[in-house]
Amino acid sequence: MITFETVNVEIDGPTATIYFNRPDKKNAMSPQLHQDMHKALDAIEDDGNVKAVVITGVGDSFSAGMDLEECFLRPYNDPMLFYTTNLVALKWFQRLKAFPAVTIAKVNGYAFGGGFEVTGLCDLAVAAEHVKFGLSEINFGIFPAGGASWAATHNLQRKQALYYILTGDTMTGKQAEEFGFVNKAVPAEELDAVTDKIVSKIVNKNPVTLRLAKEVYERTTHLDLPEAIDYDQAKLWELARLTSNEWINVALKQFEKRSFRPGVETYKRDVA
Repeated sequence: MITFETVNVEIDGPTATIYFNRPDKKNAMSPQLHQDMHKALDAIEDDGNVKAVVITGVGDSFSAGMDLEECFLRPYNDPMLFYTTNLVALKWFQRLKAFPAVTIAKVNGYAFGGGFEVTGLCDLAVAAEHVKFGLSEINFGIFPAGGASWAATHNLQRKQALYYILTGDTMTGKQAEEFGFVNKAVPAEELDAVTDKIVSKIVNKNPVTLRLAKEVYERTTHLDLPEAIDYDQAKLWELARLTSNEWINVALKQFEKRSFRPGVETYKRDVA
């Protein structure tokens, strides 16, 4: 366990878990937490072997969002301090979205504002059925910013996104699953096991393939079909070069011998 002031990181082989650790503040995101998140992501990248990153919260909350006093009220009269304080947050949000490992939000409790955003930025998400998600910014006179509106518009249908942006109402974990905001909503006592099962499906895959699969998805959502095909074919050649054609020389050779079934399992990687 790597311990920072407001964030803990546990690295176990190909899996890393980041814990927001301000339970007395419902894991609200302070300036220190934003700095610590950069350190946490640095530590995971420096390790070099992590394929899956789980993000969760200590205590009964995932994250209540930005610490309104520390991030907004206190620095407001110093424009440069206000700008730099919040820039640290915006930068790690962007890092998380583009992180090379697969990111999984394990939402164990309240997820408002920035907590809602982190859930939406992660590649995958599992939530306890009882948790509450919300964008409460409209209730104190602003709209969700810093990427929070992006998280809503890219994970929810238009009318659902606008409903939660404009009303400040909350949705449960179960509703979040129905709306496609999380992959699964489960009873709280099953949250760890279900998340671990998803992680186990990720960590036996080729890390280069995982990274490029994310890149192809993100890029091709903005392309017409001919351009998307050109892009994914170029990435396929990149994959072949970076992995010594593992998909042909290892995976399909195993398939040829009928030693694995691609529809239901992953080939055995020949790695030291």
